[in-house]
Amino acid sequence: MSTTRRTQWLLAIIVFVALAFLPVIDQPYWLTIGISILMYGVLATSWALFSGPTHYISLATAAFYGLGAYVVGMGIESVWYPFLLVIATALGASLALVVGWATLRLSGVYFVIFTLGLAEFIRQIITWVQNNFTGSRGVYVLTSIEDKHIFWELLVLAAVVCLFGVWLKQSRLGFALRVIGGDEVVASHVGIHSAKAKVLLFSFSGAVAALTGAILAPRLSYIEPSMVFSADLSFQVVIMALLGGVHRLWGPIVGVIPFTFLWEFIAAVAPTQTVLLLGVAFLVIVYFIPQGIAGLIEKWFLKGGRHE
Repeated sequence: MSTTRRTQWLLAIIVFVALAFLPVIDQPYWLTIGISILMYGVLATSWALFSGPTHYISLATAAFYGLGAYVVGMGIESVWYPFLLVIATALGASLALVVGWATLRLSGVYFVIFTLGLAEFIRQIITWVQNNFTGSRGVYVLTSIEDKHIFWELLVLAAVVCLFGVWLKQSRLGFALRVIGGDEVVASHVGIHSAKAKVLLFSFSGAVAALTGAILAPRLSYIEPSMVFSADLSFQVVIMALLGGVHRLWGPIVGVIPFTFLWEFIAAVAPTQTVLLLGVAFLVIVYFIPQGIAGLIEKWFLKGGRHE
């Protein structure tokens, strides 16, 4: 391992250890912000691991997130909480596996439309079941789990996602996905099983999103379909990942941090204009910083290196 690589690993370990002490400081506002950043960071990074190399834009994040939240909401009173997290992860991966095999042969706008409709489809099913069989539109998540526990769980999940991203970059699967993103026809000609590679990584992304929803469910206290299956979440994740840059593992978190603070401001000042502002943000990113902040940083350093 090179000196640069060892330095990067050491810095990453220091950052994660330092973040683990945030709940001890007893600052509720910063703990809330920390949970939001970790949540969006995990979702945006896992999304970028799939959509970055393949160029398949998935808007299914809310579907998996909501599924995980409902697993905990429906079972928290009778099932051991850690077991619920395992169930949510397995269901998220299984749903992504089924959806992936059915849709990843589609391309372009067809895949985008299908993944966007997936969250709405599941929301309608759950709403119908609750209206006809449970007599309520939502469920209460009553538990002793505190925000600090949720923060630590998300921090561990973030570490797992980052480690998986490092492995993926160096693996044959990661190489196959990059070839697929470049030209899927070429990938098939060199013996790469495109559908299998895409489905495997899509399943990982779905599992992470479902587990994130399960972890966040106790913090919501009360959940209903319109809340956890909101399309806004899917669009936010995409915008944050694109803002930071999807071609570097650290890119999405660079977009998540400023956008989280911006979103807090927007939600307080103009809560009825969030959808419009999401659209404007997407257009600005696509037209002015298509490579994201990470791309701008690398470009700046490359220019500096040539100048020297």
